[in-house]
Amino acid sequence: MAKFAEAEQRLFHNKFICKRCKSAIKAPNMSVLAGKIKCRKCNGKALRVVRKK
Repeated sequence: MAKFAEAEQRLFHNKFICKRCKSAIKAPNMSVLAGKIKCRKCNGKALRVVRKK
């Protein structure tokens, strides 16, 4: 999808999507894996990475 490294970094690096309400959250990987990051809208902890098409 992204044609150069800067665009891929901007679109996919440290971005996560809430599985419940589909809102985007920018957070460090290790904090998400440790369960420290919650969704701002629904307070859910189930997050996934942005899908590359």
